[in-house]
Amino acid sequence: MSEPSQGHGHGHGHGQGKSAESELPEINISERGAPKDGKPQMMDRRLFMQLLVFTSDRDPQYPAHDLALELAKNKVASVIYQDVNDPNGLGLLTWGEDPSVFVDAVRPAIHRVSHGNLKLRPEFTMLGRSYSTGYENDLEFWLLRRPVETVLDPENAWCVWYPLRRSGAFARLDGREQGAILREHGTIGRAYGDKGYAHDVRLACHGLDAKDNEFVIGLLGKDLHPLSHVVQTMRKTRQTSEFIVQMGPFFVGKAAFRNSGK
Repeated sequence: MSEPSQGHGHGHGHGQGKSAESELPEINISERGAPKDGKPQMMDRRLFMQLLVFTSDRDPQYPAHDLALELAKNKVASVIYQDVNDPNGLGLLTWGEDPSVFVDAVRPAIHRVSHGNLKLRPEFTMLGRSYSTGYENDLEFWLLRRPVETVLDPENAWCVWYPLRRSGAFARLDGREQGAILREHGTIGRAYGDKGYAHDVRLACHGLDAKDNEFVIGLLGKDLHPLSHVVQTMRKTRQTSEFIVQMGPFFVGKAAFRNSGK
């Protein structure tokens, strides 16, 4: 965050009063969807999701099993993945509307079962929030229910999770050009989804990521190859080829335990 400009603090202390306040931009942190029944959809709720990746000095099946039981006992919604690229590794995906769950429930559960056998790989940590694009017909479904249904679906055995950052040049494009670029990207994603090949979870992570990434993407499906294939296909889009400056690291896993938190 940049430092406040000189003379533009809180205003009242500098004798500027209401005139200074009237110059401030209007702030609305609510999510917005497409109009429904002639009324705009607005909602100040969203889902936070976090992926933690661990390695172990022994067979991770045992801490994974114990962790799954501990999370279920405490009604913490979660998915535990076997790390394809680390024979001693696992990934833990948890979520909630209140991000305090990661500190108040997830962290203690990890400490209770780890006994030093789970070593965090911080380079793979991902934290994001569901967000709206303004076109959602059912805002609550897309923000709160669809991400959960996607990660808990037993058909979606495989996952690829990764962060990404776009260049500042994309933000400077006018809205019409941005829309065309995003539609190209979105059309490909919908085509894979309609075929049942890959389903996505899109999260914003502005200010939440240690490496200044902007988004976290989860690709999930019953087979691994289509998840790799959609990433390959997306490379040809204008968004990826021109405006994405960083992607990854990529976590590849297969679901071992699922818990709805109920």
